Amino acid sequence: MNTTHVSALDHTIEQTNAWLKKLEAGAFADRHQAYSGLRAVLHALRDRLTPEQAIHLGAQFPMLVRGIYYEGWKPSRSPAPDRHLPEFLARIASEFPPQFPYSAEATAEAVLKLLWEELDPGETAKVIQSMPSEVRSLWPTIAVP
Repeated sequence: MNTTHVSALDHTIEQTNAWLKKLEAGAFADRHQAYSGLRAVLHALRDRLTPEQAIHLGAQFPMLVRGIYYEGWKPSRSPAPDRHLPEFLARIASEFPPQFPYSAEATAEAVLKLLWEELDPGETAKVIQSMPSEVRSLWPTIAVP
């Protein structure tokens, strides 16, 4: 195993790989696809939240995932005006690499399930509650109040 010999960095690499491995096992053919799906959904989710909500959510992520989440963020443009599921899914799909073999909906469901499993349920419930009802339908049934 490659290590950086910096415990905080090794730990975040380990956590991030664990997240990607879970996504890969549940929904994707390989780690690269899992990363692409995670990145696309995190960016769409982040942009749909107020800056304060986005920061509270991002604070729960492993350090490396947090960097992916904040990559390219423009807080002054948040929250995005999209209120409907097709717009949210289009935002996700816009981040996919060419020939990405999965639908935006299946990708969103896989990533949101992972977030529900990995993050604090109380904080995650606040995020879910703030989403339009159409978008809430992408979260696991157990997560939606």
